[in-house]
Amino acid sequence: MNIKSNEKKENSAIELVIEVSAAEFDAAINKVYNRQKKNIMIPGFRKGKAPRKMVEKMYGEQVFFEDAVEEAYPAAYDAALKEAGIVPVAYPKLEIVEIGKDGFTFKALVTVQPEASVKEYKGLVVAKPEVKVTAADIKAELKPYIDRASRLVSVERKAKKGDVAVIDFEGFKDGVAFEGGKGENYSLELGSGNFVPGFEDQIIGMKAGEEKDLDITFPEDYTPDLAGVPVVFKVKVHEVKERQEPTVDDEFAKDVSEFDTLDEFKKDLGEKLKARRQEQAEREYETAVVDALLENLVCDVPEAMVEYRADKMVEEQAARMQNSGLNYQDYLKYMGLSMADARAQAKTAADRAVRTALVLGAVAKAEGIEVSQEELDAEVKRLAERFNITEEQVREVTNVDDMTQDLACKKALELVKSSTKKPAKKSKKKDEEAEVETEAQTEE
Repeated sequence: MNIKSNEKKENSAIELVIEVSAAEFDAAINKVYNRQKKNIMIPGFRKGKAPRKMVEKMYGEQVFFEDAVEEAYPAAYDAALKEAGIVPVAYPKLEIVEIGKDGFTFKALVTVQPEASVKEYKGLVVAKPEVKVTAADIKAELKPYIDRASRLVSVERKAKKGDVAVIDFEGFKDGVAFEGGKGENYSLELGSGNFVPGFEDQIIGMKAGEEKDLDITFPEDYTPDLAGVPVVFKVKVHEVKERQEPTVDDEFAKDVSEFDTLDEFKKDLGEKLKARRQEQAEREYETAVVDALLENLVCDVPEAMVEYRADKMVEEQAARMQNSGLNYQDYLKYMGLSMADARAQAKTAADRAVRTALVLGAVAKAEGIEVSQEELDAEVKRLAERFNITEEQVREVTNVDDMTQDLACKKALELVKSSTKKPAKKSKKKDEEAEVETEAQTEE
C-alpha cells in the first residue's frame, strides 16, 4: 500500500489517493480464486480443479478483479488511515481510479472531526424546574394501593358512573348479528371508555334484571365494515356492583406496605415521588443547558457525520431488539414504519447527538479537561456492574478513546452546569405596569 496523495477538502474531508501494489493485488486475486474455484467448471478439468491461469485465459484476466478489489481495499484503507494519522467519523466515499494486473489505485474521501468552538459556555441563563410534592400528589400516589385493596359489592339500585355492570350484549346491523359484537357475563366499568361511545352512557340508570336496546353509531375511524354504521345492541344487566374502598388508616398501611403507620407510608411515598421528580427535573435542566450551549456552537457539521450516527443508532436499536428475541423488521411493520421512516427518526436524534458531542468537546478543549486513568477504571467498573459482566469484557468491547471522550464531555457538561445562572425574576410592579400597558394598547 502506498499513499500517492493526501489533500484536505472542504466540509472537514480529506481525499486520499491510495495505491495497492501488484503483489498485494495478486494475493487478493488468489484468495478470491481459491474461494470461488469449487464452483468453476472448465472443459477438460473436473469441477473446482481448473488452475487460475486457465480460468483467466477462458474468461479474461479481469475475471477476479472486482472481487479482489473488495478483498484488498479494506486493509489498504485501514493502513493508509494509520499511516496518515487520520481518524474518520463517517463512512468513506470510495472511487476506483485505475485497475490492472499491476495493481489498482482508489480515492477515499474521508470525513474527519470538524473544528468546533463555542462562543459562550459560562454563566448561561438556564431555568431549573422547581420540585414540589403536595398533599394532593401523595393522595394520587395512594390511589393505586386503595384501588387494589377495594372490593366490588353487589347493590340493588340503578347503575351509576364508576359502577361495574355485569351484562350480556349482542350487536345487530340491519337486524343481523355481526361478528365480534357478542358477550356474556361481561364486567363493564361504566365510564371507563372501553366500549364504543354512547354504550356505557346508556347502561347508566339500568338495574339488575333489566333489558334494553341501545342505538349506537360506530365512529368513522372504526373498522372498515362498521365505520359510521348505525347498529342496535341488545343488552341485559345481570348485576350492578359498586366499588367499596378500604378505610385508609394504620391498618391499611400495614396491609399494603412495610410500614406500621399511615404517616410513615405517606412520608415514604412522598420521598420517592420527590426523588423521581428531582431526577426528571435534572434531566430537563440538563437538556436546557445543552440547548443553550448548542445555540453558541460554531461549527460546520458534515452531513456524512450525521448520516453515519443515524445508521449506528438504527443498528443499535435492531441489535437490542434481537438480543430481546424481537425481530426489528416485524417491529417496524407493527408500528407502520418503513426502514426509511426509522432512519429519518434516527437522523433527527443523530443530528443533536453529534452537535452535543462537538459542543461539549469544544468546552473540554477550551478548559483543558483531561480524564485520568482512575476515572477510566471507575467507568469500566460502573459499566461492568450495570451490565453484569466482567471488567475485562467491558475493556474488550469498549474503545478507550471513545470512553475517554465521553467522560471528558460529561466533565465539561458538569462544569457548564455549575456556572449557570437563574433567570432574573420579574418584579410584581413591572408585571403590573406591563398589564396596564397591554390594556392601554388594547383600548386604542
